[in-house]
Order: sequence, then C-alpha cells, then structure tokens
Amino acid sequence: MDGRAVAKTKSQSKNYVNAFAGAVAALSRAGEDLTARVLEMLVSDFDAARAELWLWDGSSGSCYLTHAAGLSATHRLDYAAAGAGAVGKIAHNKTTIENIVLSTFGGDDLEFARATGLTHISGYPLLASGQLAGVLAIYTTGEVPEDLLLWWRLYSEMSAAKLNNVLATQEKDKRINQLSLLFEATRLLNSTLDLAELLELILKIARTEVKAERGTVFLADQKRQELWSIAASGLDHQEIRIPFGKGIAGHVAVTGELINTDDAYKLERFDPTFDQRLNYRTKSLLSLPIRHHSGEIVGVLQLLNAQSGRFSPDDIGFLDKLSGHMAMALENAQLHRDTMEKQRLERELALARNIQQRLLPDAPPVVPGYDIAVLRDFCFDVAADYYDFIHLGPQSLLLVSAEVEGKGVSSALIMANLQATLRALVMHLHSLEVLAFSLNEMLYTYTRGGKHLSVFLGLIDTRRNVLQYVNAGHVPPILVRKNGEVKLLEEGGTVIGLFPQVDFARGAVKLEKDDLLVCTTDGLLHISDEQKHEYGARRLTDFVRRNRERSAQGVVDAVLAELSAYSSASMNDDDKVLIALKVTAEKEAVDA
Repeated sequence: MDGRAVAKTKSQSKNYVNAFAGAVAALSRAGEDLTARVLEMLVSDFDAARAELWLWDGSSGSCYLTHAAGLSATHRLDYAAAGAGAVGKIAHNKTTIENIVLSTFGGDDLEFARATGLTHISGYPLLASGQLAGVLAIYTTGEVPEDLLLWWRLYSEMSAAKLNNVLATQEKDKRINQLSLLFEATRLLNSTLDLAELLELILKIARTEVKAERGTVFLADQKRQELWSIAASGLDHQEIRIPFGKGIAGHVAVTGELINTDDAYKLERFDPTFDQRLNYRTKSLLSLPIRHHSGEIVGVLQLLNAQSGRFSPDDIGFLDKLSGHMAMALENAQLHRDTMEKQRLERELALARNIQQRLLPDAPPVVPGYDIAVLRDFCFDVAADYYDFIHLGPQSLLLVSAEVEGKGVSSALIMANLQATLRALVMHLHSLEVLAFSLNEMLYTYTRGGKHLSVFLGLIDTRRNVLQYVNAGHVPPILVRKNGEVKLLEEGGTVIGLFPQVDFARGAVKLEKDDLLVCTTDGLLHISDEQKHEYGARRLTDFVRRNRERSAQGVVDAVLAELSAYSSASMNDDDKVLIALKVTAEKEAVDA
C-alpha cells in the first residue's frame, strides 16, 4: 500500500471516530427526535445509502417500518413477519447480517433491489436485556469495507441502548394518548341518540384513528338473522343487507372471529362484486365484531385499505377497547329509535282509529216503523269488525254486519276496503247475490285467498216489511217473533274472499210488528267464564228470546249486562258488534 492510500485510510477512520463522537453527543440530547436522528447520521456521517428502523411488535410477531432516511424508496409491504425476508430473518434469529446481496432473499427484497439499485444490506437487531426492540437496516449500492462495518456495529449497539429508553417513553406516551382518544371517542359516541348519526360517527372515529380509506358499520338483526347498514363510506348511504354467515362480515357476526388481512382477494369468503360495482380495489381488510359487555355481538365494523398497507395490532387494540362503548351507544340509540317508532305508530294508529270510527255510522238511522240500536266494542286501535246502514232509497235500507278474519292493522285495512267497495257497488247493484259475488271477487283478487271475511247483507223494504238477505259465512242473525218463535237467517253461502267464482243464494222473510232481529259478530260469542266455557250462540239466542219485549236499546243494554256478569275476565280480547232491530209498526202488503 502506498503512502497516499495509508493516509486516506487513516483520514477516513479519523472521520468515523469524529463522527461517532459527534453521534454520541447528538444522541444524548436528541430527545423525542432520536429515532429520526439515528438514521440521518448513518446516512450523513457513516456512508449509508439508505437507513431504516423497523420496530418489533410481539403481539403480531412482525416488524413495522417506522422511520427511514437517505435514498427515497418504498417497499411493497411496510411490515415483515418474523422469518420473512431480510428484516424478518434478522428479527427471528436476533443475529446480525452484513454485506449480503439483497436479491438473495427474493420476494419484496428482490423487487426493492431492482427498483432502487440498492444491492446490499447490513442489518442489526436492536436488543435491550435480551429483548428485541427492532431492526436497523442499512442499504448500500455495493459491499462496504470491514472498518465501516465495525463502526456500524458500534453505532447499532449504542442506538439500541438509546432507543430502548426512548421507546419505553414513547410507549408510555402512546398509551396515555390512546386513553385520551378512547375518552374523546366515548364522549362523542354518547353525544347522540340518532341511530343514523351514530353509525356515521362510529365510522368516522374508526377511519380517522386507524387511517382507513373506507368502511362500513353493520348492525345485527337477530330476528331476520342478517346484518344491515346505512353507514358505509363510498356508498352514498345505500342500505346494505347481508345474511348471517355470508361474506366476511356475515362470518364475523356468527363466529365472533376477527379477520385482518393485507390481501382481501386471498380470502375465500371475500365477495369482489362490491369492488366491481364501485370500480374500487380492496387490498387490506379488517373486520371485527362489536360486542356488548354481555358478550353478545351487536354489529360488525369493517374497514378497508389501511393507509400503511396493513391494519396494525395498535389499530386492533384501539378498536377492541372501543367496541364495548360502541355497543352500548348502539343499544341506547336503537332503544331510542324503537321508542320513537312506537310513539309514531301509536299516533298513526290513533289517527287511523279516529278515521275508521268516523267511517262507521255515528248512530243508528231513524227509520219510521223501526227501532234500531248498536253496541260496538273494539279491542284494538283499529277494528276488524264492521257494520253499516246504507239507504238505497226512501224505503230501502241495507243493513251490513261483517267480520274480517284475524286482528290488527291488516284486517282493519281489509275492513276499510270492504266498506269503500261496498258503498261503491250498492249504487249500481241491487241484487244481493251479485253484490256478494262482486265482493268475493274483489277480495280474492286483492289477497289471493290470504284473507277472508264473513258478512251479512240484509236489504229491508220498509214499505212492505220484507227482509231479503245473503249470509256469507257470518254468525246467523237471530229473528225472534212476537210469540217467541226463533228463526236463524242462514241462507247465503261461504265466506268472502277464500275461493274465486263463488255463487250465493238469497233468503227472504216477512217481518211483523214486534219482531226482533239481532245481528252480532263472533267476538261476543267467544266471551268465556272462569271455566273457559264460551257464552256461545245458543245462550245468546235464548237470552234474546226472553228479552224480546224490550226496546232495541233495552235489548243491547241487557245483553251487555249479561255478558259482563258471565265473564269474570276482561271482555277486550276481541272486537264485538251487536245490532238490535225491532219492528214497531205493521205494514200493509203493497202490490208491486
């Protein structure tokens, strides 16, 4: 070696000595920017083309790239599982590598070398008390001399000691920061009872804190066994419904399993149709259950495309801690929503009851020669029983008594439809058989046999005291003569709406003075005593016959008192209608 080469080597070594002394002093006062300074000085003072700090996370068994200096470059993945690639092998084995050709590790390292021209790597495990804190990776465009490697070794040992203290402080600060974030997030979650607003808020908190591109908050509907959502970033508030067990979110809802991947397309359950429809590409995916403190899964939070390329254990830890608060807020919001919905329904039902009662006659009509009274008692907000009095002319009165099968809103809608249809038809049809036929066709077409009703149509010619009628499966009205003779008006046919193309027969009776006609729905007959014995049609017939001399209102009052005495329980289990009609004048026969 000539004199100039010896002088250059001594000068270079002297530079490294000075650089190391400067590094010791600089790192002692670096404070919070220590991690960045470690890498910057490797590049500026120790001839590294690029230096990277990968911190170890024991819970995931991976190293994560946190800082870099020198030549600008990117890795396909910013994490390395233990044993994977150069960094992963250093972490797994806790051993140093020096002057190794980067491409020999294949995969991401091979791509990185080709893209950057950084052909060699030297890597140092950062150990403190035998525990791995991270990996210091130094990249160069060729081999470096042994004396520089010596300085790198010393530098990595010093960095490990310094970084261990800083990382401990950073970990403490990070935990304090997480607790602060959790507190703020919990406060926000408790700031609203509006379910849609809360879903948006959960999604905003989650996406902001873990830095995800998109996400969806699903709620579990146990009755329907499906997930649903109206809060999904990138979907313009479209409602999404997914059966339990289907897709990633559906699987999480059933199993409670957390799913975290950096390549969603490798998952067998992943459904790419959303990507295709939205011209989107899902890469990383995190799907985790939202659990109530009882352990019940009340929803699923799904986030897509982490900014860093993969959702970290810190992300999962934060969301897991927040999960219980999310569940409680969702429960409160849903209870509030259910309460508001119940109140809205109650208001609408009250309005419907008001409207329906106005559609029914306010009072029995005043008809010369007849005394009419009505009892109506509806157990629900809206009724499935119906009665009506329709004048078809000055001397024609149509008496209607009907009962729709079932109870509640659907039956009440059928009843309202029947009333409207009946009033429209009677203006054009004066044949009771055709009227019953038309009602049957209308209801069958409307419900396809899913609903049916019984109806009694009685057309009274008040000039002649003649009653023509059709009984379509209804409780037979009771006609009690003055002498106590009883006739049940049964002529007609089957119920309305069960079968198509049904023909009906017409019956007719001559009414005499003091005759009493009583029509009822079966709710009145089903009232029972303590032994569960129903009052029944026979008791009613006998009671009406014994009280035939009373006025129409007297009969109604007597029946009501009789039923109240018979039943020890509430009589509000079914709708009840009772019509009493008494003939008060004799009419002479009139030729047609």
